[in-house]
Amino acid sequence: MTNALEVEDLRKRYDDVEALDGVSLTVPEGSFFGLLGPNGAGKTTFINVLVGLVRASGGEARVFGHDVEDDYRLARDRVGLAPQEFNVDRFFPIHEVLEHKAGYHGVPHGEAAARAERALKQVGIYDKRDTRFDWLSGGMKRRFMIARALVTEPDLLILDEPSAGVDVQLRRDLWDLVTDLNDDGTTVLLTTHYIEEAERLCDRVAILDSGRVRTVATPTELMDRGTDRVVVTLRESTATARDVLDALPDDDRVADVAVEDDRLVVTATQGGLLAPDIVRELDRAGYTILDLAIERTSLEEVFVEMTRHDDADADDGGVPADDPDTETVAAGGVDR
Repeated sequence: MTNALEVEDLRKRYDDVEALDGVSLTVPEGSFFGLLGPNGAGKTTFINVLVGLVRASGGEARVFGHDVEDDYRLARDRVGLAPQEFNVDRFFPIHEVLEHKAGYHGVPHGEAAARAERALKQVGIYDKRDTRFDWLSGGMKRRFMIARALVTEPDLLILDEPSAGVDVQLRRDLWDLVTDLNDDGTTVLLTTHYIEEAERLCDRVAILDSGRVRTVATPTELMDRGTDRVVVTLRESTATARDVLDALPDDDRVADVAVEDDRLVVTATQGGLLAPDIVRELDRAGYTILDLAIERTSLEEVFVEMTRHDDADADDGGVPADDPDTETVAAGGVDR
């Protein structure tokens, strides 16, 4: 299988900040890949290296086999980026901004106009094509940022916090849009603070923390690492039933067996697989189960546990505030 993204030992240092500390990552073509991490983890720096806004201090990154530094134009033409920042030329109608963007990538004017029309229709703001960016609502601005990423018809779509600050309905509309794009073959790399977003959309996720990849797994695999609660309601006395399950803590999956509000609660990893054992033991002892519920750990809980720091020394973005590359992004350097 072809890989959309291959990153090996990628490093970026700003003075005394190691924004990327040996990141290695592979994103298969056609996948929907999530990049999760707390503020300061290095996510935006990582993306800026991929699109040529930041030069790495070491390591390699390739987009569909093209090195992001040695083959910059070939790599950049395969990528569409929707950044967090609204780094947009505000003096032209939005359809012209899209046409200019396509032109930067060598698309002839007639084709650029057609692509701009398609992109605006895809994100549902074609009726605003003659409106300047500043006159759009917040939700429409987010849609436009995705349209700008799509106008070059990229093979790899990078979405950096695409639903930040938008309402629930728009967020779900954006989910439907990017899911359709992925179904049509576009590889998607998503960064988000909405863990539900990653859980719902992504095939696999990488957790980035302090410039390092902590793990790469499917959302289900990550949730299996957390602890579930198997909650059992019995007809008989719960206190005596607890004794029936005394042997369960010998199972490596079981963390605790307790009584809470007259219900029997077993805390364990992969609670769904353990539930039949619980039912069997209780049934063998003559107890009648009125209800059994499995409260699965969430991806958010696993994420918080994996990125928890006892100290408070994390900075707020992985890049010093006065770094010149940060100013370049804010000024609109992404369209170079």
